[in-house]
Amino acid sequence: MDRILENSILLDRRYSLLLEDLDRTKHDLDSAYTNLANAVEPDLIDCYIYEVQSVQMRYQFLLGRVKQIEDSYAKNPLECSGA
Repeated sequence: MDRILENSILLDRRYSLLLEDLDRTKHDLDSAYTNLANAVEPDLIDCYIYEVQSVQMRYQFLLGRVKQIEDSYAKNPLECSGA
C-alpha cells in the first residue's frame, strides 16, 4: 500500500510540475506575441517569429503530456499509481 501512495504522490508532483511549466510557457508565449507586435526592424520581426514558433511547439508538447496523464488517469486511476 505504501508503494501505491508513493507512486501516487510522485505522479501528482510530476503532474503539478507539468502544469507549472505549461503556465510558464503560456506566459512566455504571450510575451513573445507582445514582442512580435511591437517589433519594427525586419531582423527583430524574424527573431520573434522564430521565438513564437518555438514557444508554440513547447506549449503543444506540454499540453499533450498533460492530456496524456489526464486520459490515462481517467481510464484507470490505479494503473497510474503503479498498482
